[in-house]
Amino acid sequence: MAAQPIPVIIDCDTGVDDALALLFAVRHPGIDLRAVTCVAGNTDVDGVVRNTLTVLERAGAGDVPVARGAERPLIEAARSARHVHGTDGMGDLGLPAPARRPADVDAVTLLRREILASPRPVTLVPTAPLTNIALLLRTHPEVIRNIERIVFMGGAVATGNATPVAEFNVWHDPEAAAILLTAGVPITMYGLDVFQRVVVPGAEVRRLRASAEPGARLAGDLLAHRPAAPDPDGDDPSGGLGDAGAVCAVADPAGLTTRRLPVEVSLAPGPTRGQTVVDRRPRPGEAEIHGGGREQPMVDVALDVDVARYVKLYLETVGTD
Repeated sequence: MAAQPIPVIIDCDTGVDDALALLFAVRHPGIDLRAVTCVAGNTDVDGVVRNTLTVLERAGAGDVPVARGAERPLIEAARSARHVHGTDGMGDLGLPAPARRPADVDAVTLLRREILASPRPVTLVPTAPLTNIALLLRTHPEVIRNIERIVFMGGAVATGNATPVAEFNVWHDPEAAAILLTAGVPITMYGLDVFQRVVVPGAEVRRLRASAEPGARLAGDLLAHRPAAPDPDGDDPSGGLGDAGAVCAVADPAGLTTRRLPVEVSLAPGPTRGQTVVDRRPRPGEAEIHGGGREQPMVDVALDVDVARYVKLYLETVGTD
């Protein structure tokens, strides 16, 4: 008997690689995409809503509800990543405006409604700053009983990208990330340590771009916008899957190597703000011995990924004509 699809809600800031994640979630038979909520991040929240609706239409999933969420972090001003994702947040591909409008409720309301209405516990996949999720958990803590797991793209064990130590999604709203980590539900952190490694070869990017199927062609164009590295087998640049890897990890968790570790977010002003401090020590150090231990949330931190497995999974799911 085939396993039932996993009920999934994606919270995103679409975004080139968020779009790649949406294309995969819509098309993978093991995922039941119940809703998508939007938050400011890669671009402003209205641009995120537009991009999300456009991607879902291209993917043939125009019936998935989409809601507008927070237009800024809990405390700080919004800071976009248009220098990475283009002026429109979607690689400036000139895609047409979507034909439909978002839901007539806000993101937190849609999240609460869909989580509580799901007959099976929901897996939340935030691929964006965590403002919407923090607001949900603080405003409607009753949703926790029907959340199976939160798999979030964010954080880093080693090197950051927004700062030397902080990854963009967590850095954009550190307070929201801290609220997420203390939610009391199982959490997987799909951070930069694995995020940056899952790369589609240039020949496959070219094949996708030549596809007659709109969703596959869009995936190719998006991958081409974010070249990860020169392709060793040709002149075509390879493309990073980015956020889409987190959704691959929901569909196929065996491709991810995780370790359960204490994680906290640095909230102090200064160069470490937004850092995810992951404690990999085998035993307590002098700070704990002399100052007393601290209670830190335990998180399943992704430390390694089967790159070939996830690239194959993505191409088989999205790249079929």
